[in-house]
Amino acid sequence: MEFKELARLCEELEATTKRNLMVSRVASFLKKLERDEVEPAVSLLLGRPLPKWSGLTLDVSWTTVMQVLKTLTKAGDEEISKAFRKTGDLGSTAQLILEKRKPKRQAGLMEEPLTIMEARRYFQSIAEASGPGSRAKKLRLLSALLSRATPLEAKYIVKAAIGEMRTGFSRGLMELAVSRAFGVRLDVVRKASMLLGDVAEAASLAAKKGKDALLAVKPTPFRPIKPMLAQPAETLEQALKEHGGKTALEYKLDGARVQIHKKGGKVRIYSRRLTDVTESLPEVATLTLSQLGAGEAIVEGEVIAVGEDGAPLPFQQLMRRFRRKRGIEREVGRISVQLYLFDLLYVDGQSLIDCTYSDRRLRLREIAGQIPLTPQLITDSPEEAEAFLKSALEQGHEGLMAKRLDSPYTPGIRGKHWLKIKPTLEPLDLVIVAAEYGYGRRKNWLSDYYLAARDEKTGEFLVVGKTFKGLTDEEFEEMTRRLLSIAVRREGHRVYVKPEIVVEVAYNEIQKSPKYRCGMALRFARITKIRWDKPPEEADTIERVREIFRRQFERKASA
Repeated sequence: MEFKELARLCEELEATTKRNLMVSRVASFLKKLERDEVEPAVSLLLGRPLPKWSGLTLDVSWTTVMQVLKTLTKAGDEEISKAFRKTGDLGSTAQLILEKRKPKRQAGLMEEPLTIMEARRYFQSIAEASGPGSRAKKLRLLSALLSRATPLEAKYIVKAAIGEMRTGFSRGLMELAVSRAFGVRLDVVRKASMLLGDVAEAASLAAKKGKDALLAVKPTPFRPIKPMLAQPAETLEQALKEHGGKTALEYKLDGARVQIHKKGGKVRIYSRRLTDVTESLPEVATLTLSQLGAGEAIVEGEVIAVGEDGAPLPFQQLMRRFRRKRGIEREVGRISVQLYLFDLLYVDGQSLIDCTYSDRRLRLREIAGQIPLTPQLITDSPEEAEAFLKSALEQGHEGLMAKRLDSPYTPGIRGKHWLKIKPTLEPLDLVIVAAEYGYGRRKNWLSDYYLAARDEKTGEFLVVGKTFKGLTDEEFEEMTRRLLSIAVRREGHRVYVKPEIVVEVAYNEIQKSPKYRCGMALRFARITKIRWDKPPEEADTIERVREIFRRQFERKASA
């Protein structure tokens, strides 16, 4: 299929907020594709130019695209800047410039229209460019791709290349579209998508082999699964009531969640972002290999940094391990870690995700060897629960997790089967979407951060506050490097960035504010942690912020 059909579909999606209409249009589009086109098309519609499990990244920046546009169209900096100010979007800027500047070819010399598969091959070649001269090769390939494209096609090539597709069409809507297009029940599509970690791969499987192939999907070692997520609960009483009067409580550790895969003599460790962090935790890999009593297994756990006395250390100490690219041996000697396991998803060919939490925990205990499990209490007593919470806090942990005893494992879903209880005002996990250079000693650092929550309906990140408080000078410096590497545009002292970095934010209250489009603002916001381990998809939603805002008024009214 020609790429222009995909570009036209993206235009239609951007022009409407009607979810049923969006799903219907995408489902009709998927039906028209050749089988091999399904995965590339679905990936592109979700803003990914390459297969999720290819391990390839484009490494195409905003600056790279600007350079290609200038070379291709001979447009000057001022013309491009003016177009960007008009559109506010780099993809739309490319479309506008190419409409004005792209030379018209004679009819007899027209190239064949760009296809979806050709676009994928270009993207793959760009990602595979490496070694000396790789940057120049990437520029040539991107220039060649854009020269093949119409202005409208160029808009979405650029948006996909820099990870800014934002048509409002989410993964959840894509699962609905795949279900309709290929006549497979939504729950079957959703489960396969979660286990494969990629709705595009699930769509391809549905197109090529049908429902039975999706039903046969099971966890596979070295294919990380999206983690099951928890909702906050204000009190232990609320958690007990939600779980039918009896629940399993576990210590909520202040560490990094990991998913460990073992097969034979090989172990790989994945973060909650599903990135491979094995090299950062060599002693955890060694421990798993020697102790885990199964030939094949996928287990979940928490890694915490500990002092010489075994007491937990702050989360940021542990993050030094995950961020360091070289000299990990020094960090291993300097920062000790402890692994605690809490779930088992797969063992020796058997998927356990549909088993109850109680059964999974029992099987985990059988194969864990000398690896400790998170401390647990199964209770129906509020008094016992309060005592267990007190014990967790006294030992330096964050609080408790409450897990419904009969609950299955639901990858990627944030539901009430798992609840988290903390004794203080629940902080928010927010995403940095822009930053400004500071003043005084902070003048060389991007240190004033715009904090945003995710809108589940549109996928947009809405600003709810701004802060410069909470980070050390070392963290300001590192944050500046990271933000500049994901910058998409600049306006004076302000830099707009891709929504990738998650921070945990404390605040005094949420108040009404006309300053931000969402109508709310955090009062006295300060960053308490940089969550390098957390993807933006797991950040708190704007609905969650509104819920906390409403509860504040309910408490004040009853006081």
